[in-house]
Amino acid sequence: MVVGGGPAGAATAWQLATEGVDVLVLERAHFPRDKACAEYLSPGATGLLEQMGALTAVEAAAPAHLAGMIIRAPGGLRIRGDFARCDAAGPPARGLAIRRTRFDPILLDCARAAGAEVLEGARVTALQEDEYGTVTGVEATVAGVKRRFTADLVVGADGLRSVVARRLGLQRRGGLPRRIAVVTHFRGVLGIGEYGEMHVERDGYCGLADVGSGESNLALVVPAGRGRELAGDAAGFLDRWLAARPQLAPRYRNAERAGPTLATGPFASSTRRPWAPGAALVGDAASYFDPFTGEGIHAALHGARLLAPFALSALDSVNGREGSPAQRQRRATAALRAYGRARWKEFAGQWMVERAIAAVVAHPVLMDRAAASLSRRRDLADRLVGVTGGLLPARSVLRPDYIYSVFGF
Repeated sequence: MVVGGGPAGAATAWQLATEGVDVLVLERAHFPRDKACAEYLSPGATGLLEQMGALTAVEAAAPAHLAGMIIRAPGGLRIRGDFARCDAAGPPARGLAIRRTRFDPILLDCARAAGAEVLEGARVTALQEDEYGTVTGVEATVAGVKRRFTADLVVGADGLRSVVARRLGLQRRGGLPRRIAVVTHFRGVLGIGEYGEMHVERDGYCGLADVGSGESNLALVVPAGRGRELAGDAAGFLDRWLAARPQLAPRYRNAERAGPTLATGPFASSTRRPWAPGAALVGDAASYFDPFTGEGIHAALHGARLLAPFALSALDSVNGREGSPAQRQRRATAALRAYGRARWKEFAGQWMVERAIAAVVAHPVLMDRAAASLSRRRDLADRLVGVTGGLLPARSVLRPDYIYSVFGF
């Protein structure tokens, strides 16, 4: 059973269903639904979409193709990194950007085509456990009726405020930096091109990018302490923030909103571990730090692929015939524990990069210093964009010589 039908849940369901597992996806919303998200897919996500058979459908939905990223530092310096300069093999690498209202149903349809059953409008409220504390299913409300669903394995893919992670007692909050985001869409923004943009200011940052069909996404991220200012009027808060930025205000003066203004956060959510007996966590439910690098969707798809073999091993153990039920459950738990170790090994470097970038972005002096180097050295900027785009390993920018080249110390 998979709780959550977003990218992490749909990809997990697809991975397991293609291996012959009976999968039920419980999704609280009814698709299509809007989501407060930058809607950016780093180049590393393309191969994962192709494996799922989703890339053709995504391309048919007219996404924007992004050649790289431009980052504007608080002092005004601009850094440009190109994906194509990071990956010499094959065709030039490009990112994709597409509204979640078009993207998410495509992935969920892939899961259905693989054999997964999807139940939308199912709000999971609690977990079922046996007398030993092993998760055996969930309780959910469907069309106003409380129902129980049993499962040999429950996968929590239900996002930043994961019910599964909370009910397991695994979620930790209070990490730094504490930030919230406001996201909306516009038509007619001046100067939207083939590069995604990040504008770092002293009181937050915003990202903007073409998402296809004549629309662009705007995501503003500010300290969580400003939550009261935007409560009840997120659109007005965003308009005032833009109007105070000389480099952005003229570009949005005659633009028209193309959707609701949504708020989300605080971020910096993590878990003590991404598993418990009978359950596993994937995607934002397992960890979410800061949206600056825009790796959320890529990490969700990659995390689902990482989880699949361990989930299959756990299911094989539970349903096997060797040993007593208790012994089979211990083997299943060992498989999930191994997933936790593998997830740490796979993502630890990327998490270090995310935290280093967040620290720099939070300190304008450091950001301007980095921008001075990266604006002069395109090779350094390309390498950073390549890491955040999933094209290069994290160690490419965690090397002492790279750090010295960027900061000079």
